[in-house]
Amino acid sequence: MADLQFKISPNIVLATYISSRLGLYAKEWGERYMVIVDPVLKEVHNLDTLYESLSTRHIDYFIFDEIDFSADSETVKRALSLARNAYVQGIIAIGGSSVFGIARSVCALFNETHDIYDVLDGASIKADPLPLIAVPSTIRSPFLFTEFVPLIDARSRQIRILKVHPSLCKLALFDPTLHVSLSQSQMKAIALETLGIAVEAYLSQKANFFSDMFAEKAIELLGSYLNASEGDVSAISPEVMLSQGGCMASLAITTSSVGPATLTALAVGARYKITHSLTGSILFPYMLEDVALFKRDRIVRVAQLLGIEEDLVGDKDRIVALLAERIRHWIALANLPARLKDLSLTMEQFIIAAEDVSQLDLVNSMPRSMGADDLFELMKRAF
Repeated sequence: MADLQFKISPNIVLATYISSRLGLYAKEWGERYMVIVDPVLKEVHNLDTLYESLSTRHIDYFIFDEIDFSADSETVKRALSLARNAYVQGIIAIGGSSVFGIARSVCALFNETHDIYDVLDGASIKADPLPLIAVPSTIRSPFLFTEFVPLIDARSRQIRILKVHPSLCKLALFDPTLHVSLSQSQMKAIALETLGIAVEAYLSQKANFFSDMFAEKAIELLGSYLNASEGDVSAISPEVMLSQGGCMASLAITTSSVGPATLTALAVGARYKITHSLTGSILFPYMLEDVALFKRDRIVRVAQLLGIEEDLVGDKDRIVALLAERIRHWIALANLPARLKDLSLTMEQFIIAAEDVSQLDLVNSMPRSMGADDLFELMKRAF
């Protein structure tokens, strides 16, 4: 088991309608903010309550929503220029992982002398960051509390990882009501992807007793949601269950790491604009089968947390097979593609994605050592 090194600074608040108190919390870090918001969220959700909360407390702000499919370096440059010209004292991010990628990059670079491309090419960020307040609109925020920011290099469409100050995020407001605009299919897809993220944290070479605590609870909560969607009854609403599971998964990643499914989903999304939840969900069961030889006991524990009723001291290979079968069953129920070929990409394109992943430092924290060839073999099995 890896050594534990843990430092986390943000206040985390999870409650229904907590986002309507955004202005009350924001006063602690400043009175001038840039609000970076997902443009899709604006179309499907009324955010007036959040903005009124800022105005009521006399907080000056302006909105930035010039965001394409995902976070890239040119979008960060535009947002950074606006933030500096407005002399903001902090950033508020409302949305999903792409919005947080842009917002965290802006916070990290605001006081930095290096250009973003200098940093992408290897320069270190040394200046103090702006404070960030995060309001997730989905449960999928694996890097939110970490020192890593996935960012697309607009020059090459290659996924890169910025290393930022670990205490950049000062506050995270998890509001289950922001999820109600999602369809059942979307919620299941994101739940599956987030479950995969929690399992990756549990299987990672960086896993420790602290990350295990959060990962196990995340797996239990997200599994309960996916089982409940088949007819089980729970005293907790689906939105609250998802928020709790997503928050726990994010905390698990903080002292552990994501794995091959998540990193491949990032690389494929960067290159070819494929939604992360599709690629990540497809690879999830294949990733389990791939690491079963090295992490069988842990995978058996995952199966137990997900309610697979089998003799867990018996045939462990059977347990692994049942777990992969259960995940594929959930994928089918969510009407998601089951194979990578269903994403309309070629094997040659996946070779490029595998090479991109192999160049990331995070590849060293996967459940087992994997180079470009190993990653491509995993993709071939899922193709």
